[in-house]
Amino acid sequence: MINFGTVGTGWITESFIKAAKLSGQLQLTSVYSRTEDKAKQLADTYNAPYFYTNIEEMAKSTEIDAVYIASPNSVHFEQAITFLKNKKHVICEKPIFSTSAELATAYQTAEENGVYLFEAIRNIHTPNFKILKDNLHLAGQIRSTILPYIQYSSRYDLFLQGEEPNIFSAKYSGGALVDLGVYPLFLAVGLFGEPSQVAYHPVLLRSGVDGSGTLVLTYDDFVCTIHCSKISHSELPCEIHGEKGTFVLEDAAPISEIKFVDNRGQESQILSVEQEEQNMVYECENIVRIIETKDDQEYQQLKNWSEIVLRITEEARKQNNIIFTAEK
Repeated sequence: MINFGTVGTGWITESFIKAAKLSGQLQLTSVYSRTEDKAKQLADTYNAPYFYTNIEEMAKSTEIDAVYIASPNSVHFEQAITFLKNKKHVICEKPIFSTSAELATAYQTAEENGVYLFEAIRNIHTPNFKILKDNLHLAGQIRSTILPYIQYSSRYDLFLQGEEPNIFSAKYSGGALVDLGVYPLFLAVGLFGEPSQVAYHPVLLRSGVDGSGTLVLTYDDFVCTIHCSKISHSELPCEIHGEKGTFVLEDAAPISEIKFVDNRGQESQILSVEQEEQNMVYECENIVRIIETKDDQEYQQLKNWSEIVLRITEEARKQNNIIFTAEK
């Protein structure tokens, strides 16, 4: 059993806490918030014996072995480094950091302190991702891929009213690509590896970040197109087109259904399995397994995927002069 703490009090933190409990392998002992009331409320709700309003104090605690960070994107790096230096494993919500330089520094800090650093990206840990990857050969030569993640954000209403929520702010390293686009992007990188070229075509907002955009990844024999948006909505599925058949995914995350359609017979088969509603449970279980068994081979693979994804989002932003405050 690994004792863990949380940083952040949003819905995603509560989802992780519930998934951690479902896994039976993680025990919540501590929570952090900048405000004491929120910290105490979350601790009381989930029976955590300790709550903190000071990160340094929490990082020094002997009551936690690992921490889950789900704070605003721009402060991920500083908080993660604090815990890593105190020899705590870090599970940091996507997008892990603002720049590749931050990521390299954090991985080095983790290694120096004998702990692990993970990006919390739920879809690549699910059973259906493994099924898709293991059966990709059924499609034959891949010729094109379309991966949408288009989901209207209620926070856009606030933005339209003149406010600047974190997720639409360059100060807090926000934008559609790093918030939603990373789900299909991790899917593409996990299945196909690193592309040879990247081109991003965003819809820029007054705050200097992207409200939506189209990311084109060029591979040797095909193109993968990723559509992401937080200012509109779509029910489009994801599709992977091959010379022998097509995979139709109900969604990029958590990949709830996978259908394979044969090109010649037009026969279809469902390859997916039913997954837990609390689908973050799979990343909880896998992360604990990697830590406890010291599975450095899979850890290096996850590390490699995070590095590639961050390089791609950095390049996409650079092409469009989307500059985070953290980079200045």
